[in-house]
Amino acid sequence: MVKNNLPDAPSINLLGAGTTLKGDITSSGDFRIDGTMVGSINSKGKIIVGTTGKIDGDVVCQNADISGELKANITVTELLTLKATAKIHGDIRTGKLAIESGASFSGTCSMEEPSFKREKLVLENEKPIVKEKIL
Repeated sequence: MVKNNLPDAPSINLLGAGTTLKGDITSSGDFRIDGTMVGSINSKGKIIVGTTGKIDGDVVCQNADISGELKANITVTELLTLKATAKIHGDIRTGKLAIESGASFSGTCSMEEPSFKREKLVLENEKPIVKEKIL
């Protein structure tokens, strides 16, 4: 027997065109926004902002495809894709960035590997290298 209602299964969520939401969202699944959102969104999945979608608040997620407008700082741990119709007003922090011709953003952009990839491992037989500071 297959169990359909798994509490830990990520969900797919939608904020439809013509709908306005005021408040913050936390989601473990993917989220598509075609309406207007005033508030922050934090997702462990992918956030898609359609051409009619608008967000006025911070965005934090694993992956994102933006076709609409963001007045927000956006943090994407893996891949951020700005489609040709995307307009971002805020700072971008991402692992990877793909920008189509026509997309625009105003703000700063920093590209970093996710923190788990940045950690350096020290092997058992190796001693860490210590550099002395000369004053």
